[in-house]
Amino acid sequence: MEEYRGKVWDEVRCGGEVTAYLSLVFILLITFISGIMESASIQLAKNYRRADTNRAMECVFAEYQKELLEEYDIFALDGSYETGQYTEQNITERLDYYAGGRQEHEVERIRFLTDNGCSGFLEQISAYIEHKYGLEAMKELLGMTSLWGQQEERAEDYVKEEGDWQEYMDGLLEENEAELPQEDNPIAHVGQLKKSPILTLVMPRDQTVSEKRVESREMLDARERNRGYGDFSDVSAESGNISAVLFGEYLLEHFTKFTDEEHTGFLDYELEYVLAGKDSDKENLESVARKIVLFRFVPNYAYIQTDSEMRAEAETAAMALCTLLAVPAITEAAAQGILMAWAYGESIMDVRSLLNGNRVPLVKSKESWQLQFSKLLTLGTEEDRSEGMDDENGLGYSEYLRMLLFLEKKETAALRGLGVIEQNMRKLHGQTYFRADLCVSKMQIRSVCSLRREIRYQFKTYYGYQ
Repeated sequence: MEEYRGKVWDEVRCGGEVTAYLSLVFILLITFISGIMESASIQLAKNYRRADTNRAMECVFAEYQKELLEEYDIFALDGSYETGQYTEQNITERLDYYAGGRQEHEVERIRFLTDNGCSGFLEQISAYIEHKYGLEAMKELLGMTSLWGQQEERAEDYVKEEGDWQEYMDGLLEENEAELPQEDNPIAHVGQLKKSPILTLVMPRDQTVSEKRVESREMLDARERNRGYGDFSDVSAESGNISAVLFGEYLLEHFTKFTDEEHTGFLDYELEYVLAGKDSDKENLESVARKIVLFRFVPNYAYIQTDSEMRAEAETAAMALCTLLAVPAITEAAAQGILMAWAYGESIMDVRSLLNGNRVPLVKSKESWQLQFSKLLTLGTEEDRSEGMDDENGLGYSEYLRMLLFLEKKETAALRGLGVIEQNMRKLHGQTYFRADLCVSKMQIRSVCSLRREIRYQFKTYYGYQ
């Protein structure tokens, strides 16, 4: 009997141990499952909050400036909300509205169109032109940019060379106590032309110059600008020569120039303003005309040096000129001066042709040369009636502006371009509050929200126009 009782007791004790063990395992299992469910529930709540904020950000940025997109294909959020003044509260209140007010938002970093060399503006332009024309088409233009850069460098060299020649010529004349005659002297005549207003030489007949002006202190590049904060290098595309080409194409497509038939902006010559940044259409056109004259002087002077007939004409004229002075020592220098004067006169004719809507070849040939030596002394006088020639294989005014836009400092041109857009938005579309430096292109916010049982969740949300 005692033995039986012992066996029963052992069995009961063993069963109790198993029950206790299983109970502990069950409790642990329930705890583990409950923890997983709680974690999943919290994570789901976090996802809902992030989704709410993402949706709120998209809704805020969907309130982009409609006229800016329609007229200039640029997305931007008016950070002032038609007040002309930016505050962070303008944006956080809209975020609260779309997110249901269950979170606290703080702008951690923000970029306006004018920040960092107008990078937000330039990035959108690159994307727009690439999408419209394709990158391959732009790469064809990129292949020409090295030639444009070379011509600019050579133009600077020729300016220095002309200064050195003038100094040398003056020295020879001083040594011989002589002065070049003013009459029938192409060097003196062209020297006077260089002192004349350039538009009197290059403007096509019966065309007038716009008298529109701007107040420089009102322009974007002259006034103090609102600035964003925070680094966006992790989400910003790199810019280079290709983006400079794309920017030029965008400006040619959206901005007006002298040769356009219709001018509806606050300035008639918007592209010329981007290149020169002067206060009036007239000053801007003068500046661009002078740049193109210098740009054209490079191939003209290079060609005239290779043409034996033209060199012979210059030497004959120099010899006759120096014979009058009885100073044969300066004949060679005078011949070089006549060649320079002739090349400059041809450059005047080229720009006149361009402003008249004609085309001029980038590199001259005998057939495309316009100014005969016999007409050099009449250039810029009442006898000068030439309107220039049209070369069907040449380049037009737009193409020469494209070159100048590429050579212009991109950040400067972008700021002036945004200034033109800003003034047109104000004066043509009646949006007097519009300011390009208040237009948001990128933003990142930090949000804090409360989950259940006082759990606080913090996260970041980024959005930018692409």
